[in-house]
Amino acid sequence: MARRAVSAGGTALRTRAPQPRRFSSRAIMLSLVLLVLLLAYAYPVRVYLAQQAEIAALEQSQERQAAKVAEMAARAKKWDDPEYVISQARQRLHMVLPGEKSYVVVDPDRATKTDPADVPGAEKAPRPWYGKLWSSVEAADKQ
Repeated sequence: MARRAVSAGGTALRTRAPQPRRFSSRAIMLSLVLLVLLLAYAYPVRVYLAQQAEIAALEQSQERQAAKVAEMAARAKKWDDPEYVISQARQRLHMVLPGEKSYVVVDPDRATKTDPADVPGAEKAPRPWYGKLWSSVEAADKQ
């Protein structure tokens, strides 16, 4: 039998019934277990995603290098053609076949007025390796 509280005036006061807990102990334990599992799986998932990103980057790099190798192989294959070799010799080295005459057209607008090596304070062009070698031989000969 439940008792009722009585006020000074003799009227009965209503008391509140005890409210049940929002979460039972089982629900709290379940949420803790889920939280621990979430924390336990967070690091491996992060490592997995980082590895997947690294794999994707390496595959892209491999594709770029394969394309570069294919391009270089195509360029090297061009050198098997004698006509290509002749055209490159003409363009790069200004060579001509026997019996041909070579003409060089000079554009006066592009011609330099002074030699850059003659300007005081200007940087000197680097000497070729054989020039450096010969000067070191001459310097050793003087000693």
